[in-house]
Amino acid sequence: MKKLAVIAFGGNALLRSGQKGTYKEQIKNVTETCDSLTNLLKQDYNIVIGHGNGPQVGNVMLQHEAGKKKFDIEAMPMDFCVAETQGSIGYLIELGFRNVFARENINRNVLTLLTQVVVDKNDPAFQNPVKPVGPYYSKEEAEAFAQETGATYAKDSKSDKYRKVVASPKPLKINNIELVKELALEGNVVVTVGGGGIPVIEENGI
Repeated sequence: MKKLAVIAFGGNALLRSGQKGTYKEQIKNVTETCDSLTNLLKQDYNIVIGHGNGPQVGNVMLQHEAGKKKFDIEAMPMDFCVAETQGSIGYLIELGFRNVFARENINRNVLTLLTQVVVDKNDPAFQNPVKPVGPYYSKEEAEAFAQETGATYAKDSKSDKYRKVVASPKPLKINNIELVKELALEGNVVVTVGGGGIPVIEENGI
């Protein structure tokens, strides 16, 4: 039976310190990270990839807020923004792996699954947001944004900067987890549960 590697792409895999997060920067970072997994690919490991989305989802939320202010385009909620980043980051990761496949003559497929995780609507995390997202701000900027938008900002543990924080409820189950397993065992590189998953709530079994 083939070995399975479950790999998390952290912050540096996508966006590095001092970068603005341009498309070119992110595809370069992701491709370098995918390159580092060449040996695992050649050893025929089944591979499942998870990834963070903190900077990206914060930026998407800012884009929605700017669209609302300037063009009166309705801003979408957090779950929608997480889904957006799962798609965009998954796309970059797929490109990175396909570049490696082509260069190394590896006959594998890679695919991204938009992945929902079921959470409890009464999870206390909704009342105590702690997950940092988006760019860094000065204390004065954070206080001004908090007053303007009602969002919560917290001091970064490693600097004097502040970031927006959002709820991070505990996942109760991953929807379509059996499909993730099936696709991985078939030899596909599967990108899934990006940003911890798109949080959804089940009511009356739905």
